[in-house]
Amino acid sequence: MTVTVLSTHARRYLDGRLPAWVEPRWFGSAQELMALAPEAEIGWFDGASFPSALDAPEIAKKLKWLNTFAAGVEVWPLELLRKRSIAFTNGTGVNNIAVAEYALLGMLVIAKGYRDVVRAQDKREWLHDAPGKLELHGTKALIVGAGAIGKRIGAMLAPFEVEVTEVRRSPAPGVLAPDEWRARLGEFDWVIIAVPATADTESMFGAEEFSAMKRGAGILNFARGTVIDQAALAAAIESGQLGGAFLDVTDPEPLPPDDPLWAYDNVHITSHLSGRSQTALFRRASERFLENLGRWERGEPLHGLVDLGLGY
Repeated sequence: MTVTVLSTHARRYLDGRLPAWVEPRWFGSAQELMALAPEAEIGWFDGASFPSALDAPEIAKKLKWLNTFAAGVEVWPLELLRKRSIAFTNGTGVNNIAVAEYALLGMLVIAKGYRDVVRAQDKREWLHDAPGKLELHGTKALIVGAGAIGKRIGAMLAPFEVEVTEVRRSPAPGVLAPDEWRARLGEFDWVIIAVPATADTESMFGAEEFSAMKRGAGILNFARGTVIDQAALAAAIESGQLGGAFLDVTDPEPLPPDDPLWAYDNVHITSHLSGRSQTALFRRASERFLENLGRWERGEPLHGLVDLGLGY
């Protein structure tokens, strides 16, 4: 039997479906997680308070495989996992629908000036003209980081007839390589960021990139706040070089109340809610986990296996 420590949030999706060789031990609080972690051979620690989930691997000395439903993993103890040769799987593909819907929302909010529509209703004011007149139809979008989330965003933009160009490491026809996209920035009405947070992507968008973008273009960030130089972003918004920004992530989080980005009407800050804007998170993650349990037993490669050297 393999001791497997799991959140009670996943129990409704896993009860009666776990392989016979799995001995489930359920936690419903951070205290219960920390009590159970030392015996865990397989651990899925999401569901407790986030600091506890991150701390639990340190005391889980028997751990062989750690799972998370998070797509970004830079906050996890990657070096510890690497040193102890612990397999680590993330939630790539689990959150892509929810985040992609948020990306579409963000583009429409910017294009239609929807913040002004909401404010008018709050004031019970009838508008006699549309505050935003841009149509998505016929515009061009650059998706920087076309993994599971980026690809889903591209698929959702297809019915709007947005011309999508992807940036990713693996070469393919029509796909830009990591060293090619900067020279093409001026072609796009939208730049959508969905890259992993690594040393290579830190501050990858700064003053130089913003000045190279098409004037009035919109930028949307679903990666991590560290990917954007926020002072440079504020300057690009202030000058009118950028037409709008939709930031699901910021640096730091929460964004301090006195940060200047809050003050701009065309900057939309959504408190890292995109992946959580769904009711199916644990269901989808449980289906992935069950599939990976079968793969683990058969010695097959796990879905969502993180390269602990690269950090994604």
